Amino acid sequence: MERRKTIGGFLSLELPKRTEYHSRALRLNSARYCLEYILRVRNYKKIYLPAYICDSVLQPVKRLNVPFNFYRIGEDFAPVLDREPEEDACFLYVNYFGLHRENVRKICCTRKHVVIDNTQAFFERPLPHADTLYSPRKFFGVPDGGYLYTDAESRLDLKRNASYYRFDALLKQIDLGSTAAAPLFEENEAYLDRCGMQAMARLTQRLLMSIDYRQAITKRNENFHFLNERLRPYNRLKTVFGNLNGPMCYPLLTEHGEQLKEFLIERNIYVNDYWQEVIARVPSGSFECRLARDLVLLPVDQHCGTADMQAVMQAVLDFFTIHVQ
Repeated sequence: MERRKTIGGFLSLELPKRTEYHSRALRLNSARYCLEYILRVRNYKKIYLPAYICDSVLQPVKRLNVPFNFYRIGEDFAPVLDREPEEDACFLYVNYFGLHRENVRKICCTRKHVVIDNTQAFFERPLPHADTLYSPRKFFGVPDGGYLYTDAESRLDLKRNASYYRFDALLKQIDLGSTAAAPLFEENEAYLDRCGMQAMARLTQRLLMSIDYRQAITKRNENFHFLNERLRPYNRLKTVFGNLNGPMCYPLLTEHGEQLKEFLIERNIYVNDYWQEVIARVPSGSFECRLARDLVLLPVDQHCGTADMQAVMQAVLDFFTIHVQ
């Protein structure tokens, strides 16, 4: 039941009221539960996943006892298949870093039962008849939330989640910084692992209604271009970085990625690790193995200004000057 509005009383947070970027999507509590939702309503008997993917994606697959196969990707991040999926199977593809729109289009045009994982591509719109999921947490300061587009006729009746008591990490980050808040972020991540599928919290949705999405896209594009203009000569990725739409990060592949990540973290430049668990799934020396070891995901988010991008760029250049002959 929807709550009856109270007039007067305590004052609320002063949040601007805009329109959610994905206002027509189903709202869940996490992207992993969006995938679980699809597996439930579509009743797929198997799923094909890229080997280069986070273990959290496997949580709903294993919970539902859905058989799965890993497939490989080429250096253009396009799928490389050694078999065709069965008629009752679905095929999941990740739009890596929000930079592989053309791969998504080709897959949607040539395959059936496609699930597009846009958790790294928040601003990419869904294509018709392709179940598509998003993770706002990878782009904005919210404790949970997932968006799902599907034309499946079946719908699940979900209990609404609450998120007010899980804002400690975000609030502590403002007061005391990211390092102090890190354990609380890890606690929240563990909660999402075990909480089960629910509808998005009202508070999370309200925060997502307050964001200036156009500004976020513009700033991410500007920051990405800044780094790419200066670091492209050092980047071993073959991806053509054009027609940006608010990418998640700037992916820099180098033979010295492991050392570079440590170098940056020592200088208070945080870079995510995507994903060590992949190494056990693929041959040594494979493209996916190189990504897991040596891909450096440089921040370009909307909170980073020009001075931040200059600091990131200079740190990378200093590394290559000092450590790479």
